[in-house]
Amino acid sequence: MTESRTKDHHVKDMGLADKGRSRIEWADNDMPVLRAVRARWAKEKPLAGLRMSACLHVTAETANLARTLKAAGADILLVASNPLSTQDDVAAALTKHYGINVMAIKGEDNDSYYSHLKAAVLRKPNITMDDGADLVTLLHTKYQKIAGGVIGSMEETTTGVIRLRAMEAAKKLKFPVIAVNDAVTKNMFDNRYGTGQSTLDGIIRATDILLAGKNVVVAGFGWCGKGCAMRASGMGAKVIVTEVDPVKALEAAMEGYQVMTMEEAAKIGDLFITVTGNKHVIRAKHAKLMKHGAMVCNSGHFDIEIDLIGMAKETKKIKKNVRNFVDEYVMKTGRSVYVLAEGRLVNLAAAEGHPACVMDMSFATQALASEYLVKERKKMGKKVYNVPAEIENWVANLKLESMHVKMDTLTEDQKHYLSSWEHGT
Repeated sequence: MTESRTKDHHVKDMGLADKGRSRIEWADNDMPVLRAVRARWAKEKPLAGLRMSACLHVTAETANLARTLKAAGADILLVASNPLSTQDDVAAALTKHYGINVMAIKGEDNDSYYSHLKAAVLRKPNITMDDGADLVTLLHTKYQKIAGGVIGSMEETTTGVIRLRAMEAAKKLKFPVIAVNDAVTKNMFDNRYGTGQSTLDGIIRATDILLAGKNVVVAGFGWCGKGCAMRASGMGAKVIVTEVDPVKALEAAMEGYQVMTMEEAAKIGDLFITVTGNKHVIRAKHAKLMKHGAMVCNSGHFDIEIDLIGMAKETKKIKKNVRNFVDEYVMKTGRSVYVLAEGRLVNLAAAEGHPACVMDMSFATQALASEYLVKERKKMGKKVYNVPAEIENWVANLKLESMHVKMDTLTEDQKHYLSSWEHGT
């Protein structure tokens, strides 16, 4: 095995390309909405002549998004948004079989990761796509002159949208960004059902743990937290939720979950899942309280949700890879705490990420947002925008059609009633 590297691509092994193509095609079977976008775009070419740099998780599902963008006429480079989320066979297949340049290797070090990001910036993209806002941040810090030529960007994660809204509030944002993450066709389905299922999939693959009867602590009760809690509960776990938002904490309590502080939960939890978008949700003081054999993982975008540096200071030693994607932190207390996937996205590092069916909606929304951005760019300011309702409705309707689900429609009388004020009791 030899890494394949040119000025245009950097992948682990071109020998994996055929396997990757099979996986891309398998995922495509379960992505009918995105296929419909690709079929239209192959004729209309709405992104013709535009350079795109995409910093996303390099998975089979993402590959089909990249194929769709290429069908629209875009010249696209895809780089990884996380060092452990790349599927090497997919990266090879995109480069060899689909003519899409990829710079991404699973387990790449920081130097490689940032060299790929730099390459994505230096090609002077007209449009960017981000999963965590690393690419946009680089454009706004080290490469501000290049940022001036960017039409706009799309952001796919809660973490990234938080960063971008902060940039907008500080009046630092240099081009419009569409918050794809905040689309209902993304967060309600991708974050809840996708993250819920894929997170537990990653945990089980890494640990072979039985969830039934375990105390599972979910930090954060946003859409991702709701999904993780729901799926863990469905597999027989006793779910505990930690929160800082009183409304979300109340919602979790009303759903029947125990709600408590992380300090309280640390003493009784068997498995901890962070999905907050914030930093140091689990700290050394919490790890010191955990029972022997407790497992800690993260399904938020960045690995800072767990303070691994602080935890390391409280250990006697760290045993790496006691199982694939499992490190043992032997604490000074004598107890061992197991950290999964180095604190990175456990669903992508230890498993395959979200199922194609749910990513179909997210990526169709992402793709259509890029078309909208190109059409409306002269009207858009340097702000974070929501996905237009017409895009959401089109995606939802086509997804329902693909699932053979039919719904009622309003009568003319009902439409009139909903738009009038004269009718009373």
